[in-house]
Amino acid sequence: MNLLKSRHLFCCRHSYSYLGSSGQIFYSTNNTPKAQITLQESTKSNYYSRKPIQNTQNSVESQGRHRRTREPAQNIKMPIPGLHLLEDSHAPQAPQQGSGASNETKSKEPKPQKSKANKDLKPWQVRAQAKTQRKAVLPPDEKIYPSASSGGIPEPSVAYLQQSLCAPTRLPAPRRILVVMDLNGTLLHRPQKTRPSHFVARPHAANFLKYCLSTFHVAIWSSARPENVGKMVAKLLTPDQVKQCLVIWARDRFGLSKEDYNSKVQVYKRLDTVWQDERVAIAHPAAANGGKWDQSNTVLVDDSLEKGRSEPFNILALPEFSGLANEKAEVLPQVHDYLNELSWQADISSYMRATRFALDAKYKLPSQR
Repeated sequence: MNLLKSRHLFCCRHSYSYLGSSGQIFYSTNNTPKAQITLQESTKSNYYSRKPIQNTQNSVESQGRHRRTREPAQNIKMPIPGLHLLEDSHAPQAPQQGSGASNETKSKEPKPQKSKANKDLKPWQVRAQAKTQRKAVLPPDEKIYPSASSGGIPEPSVAYLQQSLCAPTRLPAPRRILVVMDLNGTLLHRPQKTRPSHFVARPHAANFLKYCLSTFHVAIWSSARPENVGKMVAKLLTPDQVKQCLVIWARDRFGLSKEDYNSKVQVYKRLDTVWQDERVAIAHPAAANGGKWDQSNTVLVDDSLEKGRSEPFNILALPEFSGLANEKAEVLPQVHDYLNELSWQADISSYMRATRFALDAKYKLPSQR
């Protein structure tokens, strides 16, 4: 009975989307249906299952963010590949009375000891000490999500999902699309984070960037700090190539609070932030006639699928590049081919929903065929 009550409360209090047994997407807020979209039978197998994870109330609440541990669900299907159904990340829940799980979780979070030495510390020093102690006991796979002041965890809009469900259509000729490119983990690997100018470039990175800059509109957006992004770009691109980029953005363009900016929080690359930038907007080939960048003509290239959560069918997720020894396939040449195909599509989001990027381990360069 308690399980039924708690499940009813969860459905009433939180916004969520799920895939019904009849192959339909239901996207609702506060138990009020917003849209109902019929899926094609051929795409049902592309969806993953995720289970909503309840957050625990602990001393992290004072910092405005909450830690969650992901685990697969059994009976809940998500309509978006690679995304996870999460509860409201902005409103911490009070622990239930007599709940053993809450008490156990609280006991794992060490609190700063009220010793004589702590009495001489300033409040910010006590908080920093507590943060260090929490990191020591957290599992390595546990992430810190952004606070409400940083925008929280985004979700795709109903309008976005509806448009992505349109049938893919091929254009009679290719066009110049907008490519939002990541740096670390996508084009290069930094063995030491403290030495941003010392990195290993992914195989074919130089030729790949040269091709993209001459064929598409390119914007660079990295979650690294501005000073580190400047050093990476200066070594990866020539001065003329830097001028060809529409924008080169760093961590300061995520809208993070000061505390989240200085912490290793999960960041999200909301593409509407790029589309609304004046320098990017005027680069649209039909800007003079009202043409705009949107989900139909933009692709995000990144090694983290979660960063594209707000536009899940516009992210081309690569395996993270962690050094030459771990590179098992010709990655960037295959990305090159996929981007070329996207330039022929009338709507990139609908094509990527139906045909996700996948590496071919047996892929060979044209010169090796």
